[in-house]
Amino acid sequence: MRLDEFLTRVRDLGEYHSDEEAEQVSTAVLRVIASRVDPAEAAALAACLPAPLDDVLRTERGRPESFGGAEFLRRVDQQTGARPRTAEWDTGTVLTALAEAVPREQADSLLARLPADLLGSPGRATRRP
Repeated sequence: MRLDEFLTRVRDLGEYHSDEEAEQVSTAVLRVIASRVDPAEAAALAACLPAPLDDVLRTERGRPESFGGAEFLRRVDQQTGARPRTAEWDTGTVLTALAEAVPREQADSLLARLPADLLGSPGRATRRP
């Protein structure tokens, strides 16, 4: 998938005003994902994404951190400067686009590793076309 295709999908799903805003939100969510999953899984996800988004997942992070949905959203919020409710929307949007961009098995594996309370809040990332 090309960068413009991924960003257009994020922009459309999230109703963002520009590709720049879609890229900022995507980068923030991908950074938090990278800190939550093991480096091998992050690298496998990165292989499915275009540059520069793939680099966000390839950044060496060491062992995955364990934190819940509220902390996941706080970290997204911290990077984007959004309100908590907006961080939920942003996270759901990017997870949905990511689930569409990677093979189903990878998407299922990623979603299984994310906090259960995170997936219940936006309600969008669990749906697949």
